[in-house]
Amino acid sequence: MHKLEFFFDCSSPWTFLAFESLQQMVARQPDLEVSYHPFLVGGVFNTVNPSVYASRENPVVPKQRYMQKDLQDWAAYVGIKIIPMPKLPVFPVNSVKAMRGAFVAIEEGCIVPYARRVFERYWSEGGDISQDDVMEGIVADVGLDKDAFFTKINDPVYKDKLKATTAEVIERGGFGTPTMFLDTSDMYFGNDRFPLIEAKIGGK
Repeated sequence: MHKLEFFFDCSSPWTFLAFESLQQMVARQPDLEVSYHPFLVGGVFNTVNPSVYASRENPVVPKQRYMQKDLQDWAAYVGIKIIPMPKLPVFPVNSVKAMRGAFVAIEEGCIVPYARRVFERYWSEGGDISQDDVMEGIVADVGLDKDAFFTKINDPVYKDKLKATTAEVIERGGFGTPTMFLDTSDMYFGNDRFPLIEAKIGGK
């Protein structure tokens, strides 16, 4: 039995790819225990990886052009739709409400459908997940109680949960999303690391 911790922020398209790739791997590895850890990648960037902001301000045009192609190639490979970032109504998006809400979904046992719907609503449909009406639709789609959901995500307890996981991923050496830890200490970063993880656990 192996354990995989998946630290994620839904504001990243690469994390959407990783999330769906993870579900595919779980289907092949039913004995793998996965736990989900929502965090705020902006807090990580601010603390340990400010180069992300510098690259947005002064992009390398050929690299940026290739990144968009690469993203679409990966989306086709994984089997999901991702709107190119230049065409999104809002980018980057404030994911605070969605990521606090992920803790509610974990408590209610629906983190996978919840996270998938958040990813889809933003990356596949262009919905602004920082807005209450968009989040209300997501909550309804996955069967969560709207009033309880919004009460909780505005509660200091849930605010502190998100701060704690953001601090934790930094303390453990993370610098972006998705960050994964296999059996506590074996860290992986990025959407393309699943072949390495699967090889490590002896699945391929």
